[in-house]
Amino acid sequence: TANSMQVNYVGILPDLFREGQGIVATGSFSQEVFVASEVLAKHDENYMPPEVAEALEKGMQDGINKMKESAQ
Repeated sequence: TANSMQVNYVGILPDLFREGQGIVATGSFSQEVFVASEVLAKHDENYMPPEVAEALEKGMQDGINKMKESAQ
């Protein structure tokens, strides 16, 4: 079973943040509450930011187009 604790954070949470998801937080304890100064969302190794996925797709399309041009 997973352990949990109360974390207080004032600020904008990361776009990937979801309730019940693991996080990485920096901060300090104040009595029995962790007061976070920074919160990062954890993700698995398959995550790719949308702008990187778009750049890869564009690069693949450019490569396909060049191959078609050189085959003619």
